[in-house]
Amino acid sequence: MPEAAPPLGPSLGWSGVSDKRSYYKLFFGYVIALFATGIATVALALLAFDLAGDESGAVLGTALSIKMLAYVVAAPVAAALTERMQRKRLLVALDLIRAASLGLMPFVTGVATIYALVFVFALASATFTLVYMSIVPYLLGDETDYARSLARSRIASELDGAISPMLAAGLLLVAAASGLFVIATLAFLVSAALVWSARLPRQLAVHDGGVWASVLRGPRLFLAVPEFRGVIALDVAVALASAMVMVNTVVIVQGHLDLGTRAVAWAFLAFGVGSILGAAALPQVLPRIADRRVMMAGAVLMTAGLAAGIFLAGLTGLLLLWGVIGLGATLALTPASYLIRRLAPPSDLQTLFAAQFSIASICLLVAYSLAGLVGAALGLPATFALMAAGSALATLAATRLWPASAARGC
Repeated sequence: MPEAAPPLGPSLGWSGVSDKRSYYKLFFGYVIALFATGIATVALALLAFDLAGDESGAVLGTALSIKMLAYVVAAPVAAALTERMQRKRLLVALDLIRAASLGLMPFVTGVATIYALVFVFALASATFTLVYMSIVPYLLGDETDYARSLARSRIASELDGAISPMLAAGLLLVAAASGLFVIATLAFLVSAALVWSARLPRQLAVHDGGVWASVLRGPRLFLAVPEFRGVIALDVAVALASAMVMVNTVVIVQGHLDLGTRAVAWAFLAFGVGSILGAAALPQVLPRIADRRVMMAGAVLMTAGLAAGIFLAGLTGLLLLWGVIGLGATLALTPASYLIRRLAPPSDLQTLFAAQFSIASICLLVAYSLAGLVGAALGLPATFALMAAGSALATLAATRLWPASAARGC
């Protein structure tokens, strides 16, 4: 059974003072690295085809699975191992590791080497993200500034999915596939320079104890604290909705609606626009409305969108549903970082961000498989119904695990 009293100490209070100059340098470094990763993913697909031909799909699928393994298992351990290191030097080192991993890719002649480099790259990327998330609360002591930073990160992530493939396609007009790796490598060097020029905390507050104590403390806190238990349930709901979009959009558009690839792009764009609208609203909403209300409302909206998919008839309806689901998913999940920033003591920030990162990734791994298998076996209406039912149950669980009476500081 979870502990009755949440074992949280004093949180990192809102000082009202923000070092925006350093934050923007760090943020732009993060964004440049984000787009470089997207470009590198396209280059990796081309490299896999050159090495494996018709088997390239299996190679790329294995590489992406290794990437998720690094996110779920290795990243929390790496975050715990590095939490006592100087933040600036660590972030720069992680950028240089990513640059080196991509710089070596054009010289790869074996599939096994691809897998090794992908693991190193993914581990460095995940650790960079976790350290970035733990530093931003120290730089932005104003509540509204921090809410805006969450919105920017979410918008950057959504734009990355749409813009990175287009950037890669444009670059391929003037450079060979191997040139994409070179360009991405240079982008990580630019990111490292931006991070180095920022004024960052030398070392953040850390939790006493060994590495494994730190790794295990995050999941234990998520099980012990009502707010975080609710976040786990919301992770499940968001994963089910996101998986329905990411796995079955092509099936719905090209198979069910008998439309072309342009309609597929419009469908993904609708989901991204919904997510961006939700992110844009958060800076005005979070400082004024309790995060629990925002997150539960997003989950309900997302679940309603999935349920309406049972009666899907045309492209217009799909675009509307995907926009609603994107909006709901952002409102349900993005404030989790705000919640951690508001409740966690400084020594637990990185630990809790790592735990949330892994939990959300695990939920997505399971949900992707479920969406694909059920869709193939039972058809789209049944898949919508199952995903909606699962999302509804997860949302109901979130309201029970995180009752309104347990909400603090709202």
